[in-house]
Amino acid sequence: MNEQELRRLLTVSVEDIRPSHPAVAGWERARRTRRTRRAVGTVALAVALIGGGTVAALRPPAQSPPDLSVAPNRSVAPTAEPSHAPPVVRAPAELTFPPDPLARLGDPATVPLSTRPVQRALALFQPLDQENHANGPVRVLGNDGVVRSLDVVTLAPTRDESGNEASAVKPGVLSPDGRSAAFAQTNELIMVDLTAATVRRIPLDGYLELVVWASDRVLVGDDDRTYAVDRVTGAASEVDVSPWDLVAPDPAAGREAALVEVGGERGGLMLRSRTAREGTVRSEQPVTGSALPVPYQINEFYGRGWLHGERLARAAWITSGEIDGAEGVAVLDARTGAVAHVLDLGRDRWKGCCEVLGWDNEGAVLLRLQPAGVARWHPETGEITGVVRDLPGVVALAG
Repeated sequence: MNEQELRRLLTVSVEDIRPSHPAVAGWERARRTRRTRRAVGTVALAVALIGGGTVAALRPPAQSPPDLSVAPNRSVAPTAEPSHAPPVVRAPAELTFPPDPLARLGDPATVPLSTRPVQRALALFQPLDQENHANGPVRVLGNDGVVRSLDVVTLAPTRDESGNEASAVKPGVLSPDGRSAAFAQTNELIMVDLTAATVRRIPLDGYLELVVWASDRVLVGDDDRTYAVDRVTGAASEVDVSPWDLVAPDPAAGREAALVEVGGERGGLMLRSRTAREGTVRSEQPVTGSALPVPYQINEFYGRGWLHGERLARAAWITSGEIDGAEGVAVLDARTGAVAHVLDLGRDRWKGCCEVLGWDNEGAVLLRLQPAGVARWHPETGEITGVVRDLPGVVALAG
């Protein structure tokens, strides 16, 4: 091989790999490049030997090599760039289930709460049968990993004026610190101190159905009204917010943080900010999806919305590339109403399957995923994994 041919091979060997199609073309080109480099290495060695390099290669070193066994010089690898998911990702057909403390929710209760109160509850769970009726006591999962039965109170289903019933355990009933729970009941709010196993009943008028913890108050309401109840004194006053569209505040936001609502119908979805105490409208803007690829759009929200800093997560029915009315989860900018991320859960799921349960401390969304149980979705990376398998019932998480 002459010098010109060797130079050409060396030029090919140091080409940057610039994959326009990372999944296929990049790997194929990298494979070809690695093969070329191996060929170049063989040729270069042969040239060195022919040119008299044999003597230098076999000559013993003048000094012993340094001992690097104790304190080797380690090169620092470049920090990997964080991966960023596209605006829309689709859930995989099968989830992996890494170990998780919440997985114990699937275990039966082993001790009553009255005998062994919690220091902090991670979650509540109400088992339901196929007709959505209570199927056993409410479970309380403590931060010690022990599952307790909520034996200090008997909860009735919530119901509306037409007689439609639902479990009293709903996302939002467990306080962010995991020390208390609040349950809407017809004509009263029941507050349970999980650290002392004590119960307080606060009389209120109405077919109360939904609860949201908002700093030092509990907001509870129905179609006609929403009460703000002081969590210490029990004093109640009415506040002008919708319990259906109200977003659970970020626990780190403080008592004067604005209340946020997101709701409406297709073509008229709105994000509304209200004052913390009176519920007076401060601002409102439309929910927009310009960052989403065509034909994706949000049709309607359902379930509880949750704030985490300036991001808002809520379950929704969406228009996808396959169907109008697919299940999904959306993450919005809570300041502008712009939809930043959508998890497309597809069409072959129960209607209203996938209510959001909150955020974890790493910025991932926790959501119900019937019939798989509970899942965790990282909007920034697109990763979605399982948390709890096959858990028929209602889950409420702390924080």
